[in-house]
Amino acid sequence: MAAARVSAQKIAQLEERIGYTFKEHARLVRALTHASATKVSGDISHYERLEFLGDRVLGLCVAEMLFAQFPDAREGELSVRLNALVSGKTCAEIADEIELHNFIQAGADVKQLTSKRMRSVRADVTESLIAAIYLDGGLEAASRFVQKYWQNRVLEDNGAIRDSKTALQEWAHTQSGATPVYKIVKRSGPDHDPTFVVEVEMQGAKNAQGKGKSKRAAEQAAAQTVLLREAVWLQTANGAIKENTK
Repeated sequence: MAAARVSAQKIAQLEERIGYTFKEHARLVRALTHASATKVSGDISHYERLEFLGDRVLGLCVAEMLFAQFPDAREGELSVRLNALVSGKTCAEIADEIELHNFIQAGADVKQLTSKRMRSVRADVTESLIAAIYLDGGLEAASRFVQKYWQNRVLEDNGAIRDSKTALQEWAHTQSGATPVYKIVKRSGPDHDPTFVVEVEMQGAKNAQGKGKSKRAAEQAAAQTVLLREAVWLQTANGAIKENTK
């Protein structure tokens, strides 16, 4: 059975990493098991059903976070933000932060789980993991997990406007024709929960730094700092960010 291939040590390692201890480890094992790892035809002891449920639980948790964070946002803006935050791309990024590829059980025909081609598998396992937590500990436990990994993205994403790195690059090209350069100036915290500080350098503007739980998030934060400082973007009284159209 697939369960036998997940050692107690690995289960404990993942539980520590995600901050949740399962009452029934079978749920976690199933969440980590790709269909290719099952050996019997018709065996459904893999993550696909959990993925279906996890997608809905994630949507609810993120929708609640957005509803609270942006009280003045219209339904259309909230929908744009939600779609970005629950996308396969975002779920795969979360999987990579947790390093879920080290725990996924897959058959020999499913290789290179860290490759771009396997990004959808990593995203699916993130959703199935959320479902497993939900079934094991209820909505409150699942919500805590989502908040742990999505809260910064809710604050940084600004899904109703363009990506901050893209916006800064476009603005920099109009100012100097040069492309901003990002470099890591500090990394702190344990391997499973690091914090990055990134500095962006560009011609015609002072350097700026940003902090995040991933290199990408820190780069986005640094770019956003420049955009706000140069009034390319504006921050409203309720914390929402919008482009300066004047």
